[in-house]
Amino acid sequence: MLIIPAVDIKGGRCVRLLQGREGSETIFSDDPSAMAGRWEAEGAELLHVIDLDGAFTKSPQNVEAIKRILDRVRIPVQLGGGIRNMETISMFLELGVSRVILGTEAIRNPRLVEQACQAFPGKIMVGIDARNGMVAIEGWTQTTQKRAIDVAKVFEENGLAGIIFTDIHKDGMQTGPNIEETKRIAEAVSTPVIASGGVANINDIKALAGLEPHGVVGIITGRALYAGTLELKEALEVAQGEKSPG
Repeated sequence: MLIIPAVDIKGGRCVRLLQGREGSETIFSDDPSAMAGRWEAEGAELLHVIDLDGAFTKSPQNVEAIKRILDRVRIPVQLGGGIRNMETISMFLELGVSRVILGTEAIRNPRLVEQACQAFPGKIMVGIDARNGMVAIEGWTQTTQKRAIDVAKVFEENGLAGIIFTDIHKDGMQTGPNIEETKRIAEAVSTPVIASGGVANINDIKALAGLEPHGVVGIITGRALYAGTLELKEALEVAQGEKSPG
């Protein structure tokens, strides 16, 4: 089970939002690459980087900040936010991003996911963000009539590297993850699932780590790490313990 620190970039700075609402940010650092370096130094094996401005404006806005992260760390980086076409996917992969996350565009244009998976096998992920079980798009400003679990099944045959499932009501709130919905989605597909949203403390890590047999392979955490209610070292120990015999 991977513990994946989140580095969300807005205006070139490292922030966290409450339930993804624009304008609700707390600034944690003026240097996202420094935060990325910190998490690497503390033992993270993968980083989750989101261009929040890109998510809201529909095209990447923080490319220079992303480049600095890629230059600074040696661990893999998965990236999302404003990625809407093959050209942008190719650009980020060439820069050194390990995996690209498609969100809104995956919902609007499933054909892009199919094409991207064929062109870049093992490099494409889909972010499924849900509000009351229904998928939200456009930086979470619009809620569709599509159920998250149904959308997950749509991409089952594409060969995705993974699905990131986020419960929007939980995101940034530190109120505990949506264990049941995460489990339902993981059980419904063979694609690996990464859980996101709501992690507050080590007990939430333990609860999500218990979903590993159901297909959950990682946990993204942001605000809890930045606020100090969760220590990355302890979370990593718990996650690694889940792999140990007995």
